[in-house]
Amino acid sequence: MTAPSPLKASLADMFSQSTAVLARPSPQTFELFERRGGTSQALIYVLVAAIVSAVIAAIFAPFHPETTFFGQLITRLILIPLQFVIFTGAVYLVGKYLFRGTGTYPEVAYSFALFFVPLSIIGTVLGIIPILGWIVGFLISVAMIFFGYLAVGSSMNLRDSVGAAVTLILAGIAYWIVGAFLVALILAPFTRG
Repeated sequence: MTAPSPLKASLADMFSQSTAVLARPSPQTFELFERRGGTSQALIYVLVAAIVSAVIAAIFAPFHPETTFFGQLITRLILIPLQFVIFTGAVYLVGKYLFRGTGTYPEVAYSFALFFVPLSIIGTVLGIIPILGWIVGFLISVAMIFFGYLAVGSSMNLRDSVGAAVTLILAGIAYWIVGAFLVALILAPFTRG
């Protein structure tokens, strides 16, 4: 038997699915949507978050002497999708090869995009408020970990909670190692030294 072909979810569909995932967080909710889109829909959705983040960061760049308008605009448009691909790729590889997960990369990417995009946008919008910036950042990080844990178990079909948690942790470590190298490489030309 072949797997059903993914539906081509529109941005409106993805927003609706994100709302459901955030309102009813569970592996079962992720299971409802993981095959309704694929990698291309996930990346388009993540690009929406990157555009919102880039525009807001660019507008507020003059208030941060270590950044520039175009630096914020360009780097966020590049880094947010790149970081998303690195992290979801690490989740897929760790889940598949260390824990014998049976999910596919499109399922992982789409599941993660459903919570990543709205939480990123909320974090960017609320993060510009000086007093709330670090509190919002912390709360968004906790929410990302929680939803990530649920999405790992669902999208990689890992029923063992330890396997899902370890997959998320190892993917996070891989993300930080690869991401730190790439961020330094990409940001170098745009920072004022």
